[in-house]
Amino acid sequence: MAAFLFLIVAVSLLSGCSGIQGKNKAERQGYVNDMRSETLKMLYDYKPSVEAQLSEAAGYAVFSNVNSNLILLSAGAGYGVVHDNQSGKDTYMRMASAGLGIGLGIKDFRAVIVFDKHKTLEDFIKNGWDFTGQADAAIKSGDKGGELISGTVNTDLGITFYQFTENGLVAQATLQGTKYWVDKDLN
Repeated sequence: MAAFLFLIVAVSLLSGCSGIQGKNKAERQGYVNDMRSETLKMLYDYKPSVEAQLSEAAGYAVFSNVNSNLILLSAGAGYGVVHDNQSGKDTYMRMASAGLGIGLGIKDFRAVIVFDKHKTLEDFIKNGWDFTGQADAAIKSGDKGGELISGTVNTDLGITFYQFTENGLVAQATLQGTKYWVDKDLN
């Protein structure tokens, strides 16, 4: 029970770190757009072929998330934006996750989801659920250690998922549910 309470407090504190900054709607949208630009630049540096993949896709989403793992529990919170290449429209979204599994640490990560099919992109905006099992390890402290980038393809849905960390220490194997939803305050 103490571990569960600690995790809730940690996620609450981390949620403030992963919050959207700005005094008004335009500033908060700008903050999210800056995160998107920074994230895409980092991804293109790691894997230049992704730039062409994004331009040919139905659309893509970019998210920033802080996730905390303590023994058997994990939780996280974040924000992002989905871009529809067909219409040019951006949809600002939030995300939260919770899971069970073996883990210890805090992970600040970015995710880019590439949608090959327009229907999948629309379903993601409308329904936003993702339920995945994941295992990863990333160790970095300051300028020491390695960065992690991983890509997963789900051919049934027509999506490619890229996830990477800038820093943090994490070792986890969790079954985690993630809920994505439209941020009504930013749209």
